[in-house]
Amino acid sequence: MIEAVSLLALGPVFTAMQTGDVLFLAFGAVGEGGLSLSAPVASLSAFAVGTAVGARMETRLQSHRHRWFRLALAVEAGLICVAALTAWDLPRSGGVPTARHVAATAVLALAMGIRGVTAMRVAVPDVPTTLVTRTMTAMIGGSVVGHDAALGYGKRAGLRRVASILAMFAGGVIGALLLRAGRSATVVLFAAAAMVVAVAVLHLTRTR
Repeated sequence: MIEAVSLLALGPVFTAMQTGDVLFLAFGAVGEGGLSLSAPVASLSAFAVGTAVGARMETRLQSHRHRWFRLALAVEAGLICVAALTAWDLPRSGGVPTARHVAATAVLALAMGIRGVTAMRVAVPDVPTTLVTRTMTAMIGGSVVGHDAALGYGKRAGLRRVASILAMFAGGVIGALLLRAGRSATVVLFAAAAMVVAVAVLHLTRTR
């Protein structure tokens, strides 16, 4: 859902999948595709800051057992809400982002940098939050087709990988449909923030 807003309403730009931003930056640097440089630069920079902040914050809190995870989710949800408010009544960029488009992009990328650190620390097997290519490689290579034990062969691993890809696809579909139905970027981002909060609450109830 986050990338649906980033790509379709704020950009074109990504806030979590930074590989795409590196390519957008490269294309824009040579004047191809009419791509803006400001959006990918803002996203890459803010993502780097978010990663650094997330790593330091979560390292300091790791001695508090599960509390660091919930705090990280709370900070992420708060930043997504800030981005939603920044994008309030903001029209789609149409490929030419304004200062508010870039600001909303930067705040989202900051949140995604923190999410990236959280995801790596939690380390749920076969469930990367931003990378489908690696998951697909592992899924096919480690299946009965590829049968590569080094990629994690087994039914459970395969199911996790399929679920990971389907979850990302579903998020993109939901975000795109909401935007096409006339919902603003703000509404979609608030919905995404609510999902993050729901995960934090679920984690709290299960670890008490």
